[in-house]
Amino acid sequence: MTQTVALDQGLVVAAHGRHVVVETPEGERVHCHPRGKKSELVVGDHVRWQATGDGGVIEHLEPRRNLLFRQDEWRTKSFAANLDQLLVLVAGEPVFSESQLTRALVAAREAGIPTLIGLNKTDLPSVVAARARLAPYVAMGSTVIELALKTQPEASKATLAAHLAGRVTLVLGPSGMGKSTLINLLVPQAAAQVGEISVALAAGRHTTTTTTWYWLNEERQGALIDSPGFQEFGLRQIKPEDLAGLMPDYAAALGQCKFHNCSHRHEPNCGVRAAIERGDITPSRQRIYESLYDELSTKKW
Repeated sequence: MTQTVALDQGLVVAAHGRHVVVETPEGERVHCHPRGKKSELVVGDHVRWQATGDGGVIEHLEPRRNLLFRQDEWRTKSFAANLDQLLVLVAGEPVFSESQLTRALVAAREAGIPTLIGLNKTDLPSVVAARARLAPYVAMGSTVIELALKTQPEASKATLAAHLAGRVTLVLGPSGMGKSTLINLLVPQAAAQVGEISVALAAGRHTTTTTTWYWLNEERQGALIDSPGFQEFGLRQIKPEDLAGLMPDYAAALGQCKFHNCSHRHEPNCGVRAAIERGDITPSRQRIYESLYDELSTKKW
């Protein structure tokens, strides 16, 4: 009679290639690797594992509530799983990319993940233009919180705490937006944790390419997930005909088109184009939609 081995529960708190760090319910962190050659594990995954001589082996991945990922022409890159929300950090200086912001929001909406936009560097004059660029997102229901992480750290910390407490939040933001400042402000021991994870993964300097989980308090209630910066945010997993439904301003005008397969670009009697003419959809949002539609149309479904 074969004896069944009881598997331990664990949470993936760091990942680098085929190597992951798993945290036990008691808070112990163990260097593990999946059984087999391929690894699709990401930070935030709940797993079942068993101890080995040099750490542990992952035997089972529990079902995910959600998964945020990006997909370009060549590969799919997962950020994290089982998220409560996504925080996209932007600033007026350097000027943030509205296209990149939209891509992140579309991916999160497709994955069913609530989003939060953090406008940093509100102490600089450039905040006026940044607020104006974010106004359409506020109008379509996005929550925007204002921060000055370097010059007003305590006020910013209080603002963030109100939105992050008790939640698992993935933080995304291009270089220069203040993501590292935010992490270090909320998790003073972040640098030490990165060092420990580097040793555990034997990743050395390559830890800049890892995604890392940070608890927000000793009670392990709420967490931040810091993901590496990226230049492109592909959305190739989305069909062009589904794009409008994932952009709230476009979605609000759906159902009023003459043609059921309307692309909302040139067809007559299009409800979306009527919304554009009324000013309900801004020119910049129209440009982003059309650019994304062209990009997604190049894929053979």
